[in-house]
Amino acid sequence: MQQKTILIKNANIVNEGSVFNGDILIEGEYIKEISKSISAKSADVHVFDAEGKYVLPGVIDDQVHFREPGLTHKANIETESKAAIAGGITSFIEMPNTNPQTTTIEKLEEKFEIAAKTSSANYSFMFGGTNDNLDEILKVDAKNVAALKLFLGSSTGSMLVDNPDVLENIFSKTNLLIAVHCEDEGTIKRNFESYLKQYGDDIPIKYHPEIRSEDACYLSSSKAIALAKKTGARLHVFHLSTGKETHLFDNKIPLKDKKITAEVCVHHLWFSDKDYDEKGTRIKWNPAVKTQTDKAQLLEALLDDRIDVIATDHAPHTIEEKENVYTKAPSGGPLVQHALPAILEIHHQGKISIEKVVEKMCHNPAILFQIEKRGFIKEGYFADLVFVDLNSPWTVNKDNILYKCGWSPFEGTTFKSRITHTFINGSLAYKNFKFYNVNAAKRLTFDR
Repeated sequence: MQQKTILIKNANIVNEGSVFNGDILIEGEYIKEISKSISAKSADVHVFDAEGKYVLPGVIDDQVHFREPGLTHKANIETESKAAIAGGITSFIEMPNTNPQTTTIEKLEEKFEIAAKTSSANYSFMFGGTNDNLDEILKVDAKNVAALKLFLGSSTGSMLVDNPDVLENIFSKTNLLIAVHCEDEGTIKRNFESYLKQYGDDIPIKYHPEIRSEDACYLSSSKAIALAKKTGARLHVFHLSTGKETHLFDNKIPLKDKKITAEVCVHHLWFSDKDYDEKGTRIKWNPAVKTQTDKAQLLEALLDDRIDVIATDHAPHTIEEKENVYTKAPSGGPLVQHALPAILEIHHQGKISIEKVVEKMCHNPAILFQIEKRGFIKEGYFADLVFVDLNSPWTVNKDNILYKCGWSPFEGTTFKSRITHTFINGSLAYKNFKFYNVNAAKRLTFDR
């Protein structure tokens, strides 16, 4: 399917706050024309009839952990990028807490080399900050790398940045966008020790949101925001999990002008503490899934633009690892294949418009990270496109899960919406659980 010219007919195109029926002409990697009706001008044009399906810009996921190098028994760039395009995600930004960690230019370039050979989706990586690598941070070219990632609360790996002087130095000196995981380590340790004394290693999973608590999240987020305001740094706060934190963010400034932004992840919009009894450690994430009230307040903040982006924090582990007792079960789970169907299910519930879904999953990541020519259906932009059938129910089960780890927190869930086609840079890459031109992906570039 390496057609030089592709014509998509009869599409319900979702872009920039509107839905309209039209055709899309693709020449090479780019969208050439968008119009009410376009005719194929030669027999060489390959025509796809969208048959009234919704055509969205490819989703840009700004936070994934694909586990390569060093943790490839859980996942790798090849397997997870395929799962991503099956879920309508055409571009991803991957995190630095691999093994070895991506905290030197050399290790960063090694990851780009792996992705160039194996990724089915467009790719970039974040550079990792530590307590002692400021010299390396200052070598990073902001035009070539998505952002700097700082763990202000420990998660998978050992990249905790907990020295206040180091933090202020990084915030003051880098020109990179700084993306942060915010949980206060001291608060978490105190909470954990209390439950450990009471229960030993087998702490009931329902106490996870009490250990990694609202206070731990709010204290860390508010400190990071205060530091960003003091230094003028450009700050993006990952995976908000509490309603309280949403009040730290502004919705009166256009996204392109915001210096401080926020995201929410799919699991914090879908699950709540009521799900721990059924799902157990399969929904153990950092930060923790919290209350129904938090879930509702996160959605409210997403809709009123205090929260700018929906991401996945896709972070697979093997099921054997996840089914350990609380203290040994790692946090994180696989999500890229099911993120868009899950958010579209919330759309079917009448809680979010499809236009808003596209804004938060496609447009806004492109604006926030200043990604060149992606995230929109526009003439002259890369043809990263996703066909969605909003009325084609399917149930998540072992037979259709594409993650290397082989499981999903959504197993048994029936989604109304199905991703039927994914185009990457003008090439059909995925159609109905089959992969085609999986070598079309490109490194993301940034207009900075």
